[in-house]
Amino acid sequence: MQTRRITISAHNGVHARPVAELARLAMSSAHPVIVRTAAGAEADLSSVLAVMDLALGEGDVVELETADAPASAALLDSMAAVLDPRDR
Repeated sequence: MQTRRITISAHNGVHARPVAELARLAMSSAHPVIVRTAAGAEADLSSVLAVMDLALGEGDVVELETADAPASAALLDSMAAVLDPRDR
């Protein structure tokens, strides 16, 4: 499995626009991408509603996880850039 731990720095947390971008990226993958909160709640990133239900905010730490595949690292890097744009 490929994973990335990210501290969310997106202004105003994760609202509709970044969640839609994350879903678009997740749907471009042949493998599911899961987001997991520090409390252990999980959601499939291809589901906008499931991710919105997590109510992720600025400063929250999350882990992204997907299957090991040639494009997995680039996919997770792209998703990390959405959640933590200040680090890019």
